[in-house]
Amino acid sequence: MSAQQTVRVDLGERGYDILIGNGLLNDAGTAISQRAPGTRCLVITDEQVAEDHLSPLLQSLGSSGINHSALILRPGETTKSWDSLREATEAILSARLERGDLVVALGGGVIGDLAGFAAAIARRGMRFVQIPTSLLAQVDSSVGGKTGINSPLGKNLIGAFHQPLLVLADVATLRTLPARELRAGYAEIVKYGLIDDHDFFEWLERHGPDLLAGDDALRVEAIARSCAAKARVVAADERESGRRALLNLGHTFGHALEKLNGYKADTLVHGEGVAIGMVLAHQFSQFLGHCSGQDVNRVMAHLEAVGLPTQIGSMRGLSPGIDDLVDAMKQDKKVARGALTFILTHAIGKSFVARDVSEDGLRAFLATILAPA
Repeated sequence: MSAQQTVRVDLGERGYDILIGNGLLNDAGTAISQRAPGTRCLVITDEQVAEDHLSPLLQSLGSSGINHSALILRPGETTKSWDSLREATEAILSARLERGDLVVALGGGVIGDLAGFAAAIARRGMRFVQIPTSLLAQVDSSVGGKTGINSPLGKNLIGAFHQPLLVLADVATLRTLPARELRAGYAEIVKYGLIDDHDFFEWLERHGPDLLAGDDALRVEAIARSCAAKARVVAADERESGRRALLNLGHTFGHALEKLNGYKADTLVHGEGVAIGMVLAHQFSQFLGHCSGQDVNRVMAHLEAVGLPTQIGSMRGLSPGIDDLVDAMKQDKKVARGALTFILTHAIGKSFVARDVSEDGLRAFLATILAPA
C-alpha cells in the first residue's frame, strides 16, 4: 500500500485531483499555489477544527505566498443554515475576494457543504478547495461537487452542484476525531462495497477493525478506494440523473431518521443514520424478494462488529411511527413527481435504483420493522 495516493475525478476541464496521504495539511499551500498561482483565499472552518488544524494550514498558505483570512463558525449540523450561508458569503465579499480567488473549506461535511455552496453563489461562482478533516467527508461529501444547506423540511434540500479545484485528504487529521465520528465515517466506506464491490466489502470485513484502530496505511487505502469508486460514478453521472443515485444507498432511510431526530448529534450523527439506513435498505430488499436474509445478516454483523448502530430502536429517545417516517422520506431529493425512489440490492455489491416504489409496500415493511418484539 502506498503512503500517498492520487485519485482523479475526470470531468474534462472541471476535473480535479484528490490527494490522500499523511501530513498533506502542512503542504497545502504548495498544492494550492501550483493549481492557482497568485490566488487569495478565505478559509472557512468551525471552532473545533480550528483549534486542531487551522494554524498549520494558515502557516502553509503564508509560506506559499497566499494571502489569506479565516471565518470560524459554530460546529454541528445546525450550521448548515441560511444564517451561516449569509455569514459565509458576506465574509467572502468583505475580504474583497475576486471571482478567480479561492474559498477553502477546512472541516467535516457540514463545513464542506456550506463553504462549497457559498463559493457557488458568491460572485456567481468562485473556485474552492476541499480539505476534509473527518473520515466521512474524506470518502464522501468532499468529492463530487454536491454543496448545500438544510431546510426545516429536510436535509440538503437547498444547494448546487459545484466542483472543487482540489481535494486534500490528510489522514493525520483523523487522529483528533472521537471514535464515534470515525465509526460514522466508516459507514460511508462500507457503502461503496455494498453498492458494487463485493471484494472491497470482504476487504473491509478483514481490515475494518484495524483501520478504525489507527492504521494509517489501511486508512489511505480505504479512502483511495472509496474516492475512486465515487469518482467513477460522478464522472459518468455528475448531476445524479441516473447511476449516481446509487451513492445514496441507505440515505433515504438515514436522512428521514436525521430529520425526525432534529439533527441532534447526541442522539444520531449522519454516518450512524446511514448505517441504520443501509441495514433497512437490505431488509426492505429482502421483504420485496430481491436479496437473501444471509446478506442482510452479514451486513448487520459487520456494522455491529465495528460498533455502528443497525436498528431504529437503538436511537435513544426517538421512536418514530410509520406516518412520521413516510412523510420524512417524501421530502427526499430522489422523490420524482411524488413517487418514492429507493436504492435496493440483489446481493452485497449488487445494488440498483428502484423507482416508483409502492407506498403501501413501504408501509407494510415498516410495520414489520417497528412492530413490538
